Amino acid sequence: MDQETLNKFEELNKKLEQIYRSAEKTRKYFLWMLIISLAIIVLPLIGLIIIIPQFINIYTNAGLGL
Repeated sequence: MDQETLNKFEELNKKLEQIYRSAEKTRKYFLWMLIISLAIIVLPLIGLIIIIPQFINIYTNAGLGL
């Protein structure tokens, strides 16, 4: 192959490497956003599942005069 073709291949290889790094950064960003979103939604729901029965129990006992 001639030198011009080799230079173009090297240039394309550099650009592909940059695209790969950018795609990996984007993938990691979306992964962390998913983890944070799940933590913000799921953890409070688990807390509510634990707290609501206790809350209802307190009000029903207060209504019965116990």
